[in-house]
Amino acid sequence: MKARELNNATAAELAAKDAELKKELFNVRFQLHTGRLENTAKLSQLRKDIARVKTILREKRG
Repeated sequence: MKARELNNATAAELAAKDAELKKELFNVRFQLHTGRLENTAKLSQLRKDIARVKTILREKRG
C-alpha cells in the first residue's frame, strides 16, 4: 500500500481501512502462534501499513 493511494481517501475510508488492517493483523498473529503462518514478513508489513494509515488520518484531521 502506497501513501499516495491513502492521500486520496477520505477520513471515513481511512478509518475503515484501519479497522480492516487491525482485523487482518489479529488473524496473522493468530496464525503465527498456531504455527500456520508461512509468510512471516506479512506481520511487519501490516504493522507498517497500519502506521501509514494512522499517520495520514491524523494529517487530515489536524
